[in-house]
Amino acid sequence: MNYVAGISKAIDYVENNLTEDLNFGDIAKQAYFSSFHFQRMFSLLCGISLGDYIRERRLSEAGREIVGSAVKIIDVAVKYGYDSPDAFTRAFTRFHGLTPTEARKNGKVKTFLRLSLKLTVSGGSLMEYKIVKTGAIRVLVKRKEFKKRQELTATDISAFWAQCKESGVTQKLIDSFPENPQLKGLLGISFTGEGDAVSFPYGIGVEYDGKKPVPDGLEVVEIPAGTYAVFPVKGSMPDAFIKAYTKICKEFFVQSGYEYADSAEIEVYPSENASDPDYYCEIWVAVK
Repeated sequence: MNYVAGISKAIDYVENNLTEDLNFGDIAKQAYFSSFHFQRMFSLLCGISLGDYIRERRLSEAGREIVGSAVKIIDVAVKYGYDSPDAFTRAFTRFHGLTPTEARKNGKVKTFLRLSLKLTVSGGSLMEYKIVKTGAIRVLVKRKEFKKRQELTATDISAFWAQCKESGVTQKLIDSFPENPQLKGLLGISFTGEGDAVSFPYGIGVEYDGKKPVPDGLEVVEIPAGTYAVFPVKGSMPDAFIKAYTKICKEFFVQSGYEYADSAEIEVYPSENASDPDYYCEIWVAVK
């Protein structure tokens, strides 16, 4: 897959629908990605999140219309998705440094140009990974639905982990840890092949061997057999994780010939001591 061409097509879709109610899942489909994978790939390749890109392009175009036409400011606000004049004025002022009325008077606004991607040769550094084929994997898990039409951020996932720890879910999972798992640690699982048109589940869990009863509030889910690219992550978190995932997107997928497979993406955390400067974890990405 030409990832740059796919993201460029998605950018074209965004630009052609800036004044419409953009759905993150629909945008991702233009590049033949799941919403989860597209948002990560977009952010790492483009240097800006998809949500921020849409907001800044809309405010840039709104500013251009305000200084270049006699259209009512309230009509411009509605056109670019703002339900109230106050919300539009706050967002406009943060972006342009002056209110819409002031911009119309003096004709000064900022411009945020549309993205244009070009393929550049990168690499030249070692990237450690292995390809693993697995049978079906049963996991004991606590899942939460995340909306595809919204932007999924690291903050959302971190909050879910904190919630599970505070509520005792994490301890239940640790107490249920099997004797000899293939995935040796607590798991953060993005079930990218599941869900419906508007949402997909993310879960925190452990591999399950069926020897212990399922605790209240948890469920057993089977991840289908598949092929995974397994990447070791070494170093202080979250910087080491971000660095590793950046290389996965910018180097592995662009150059290896592998593509994302909509099944699951699994983060394997052998311990909770993520502050250790020599911390080790793994990223398992379903590929084809």
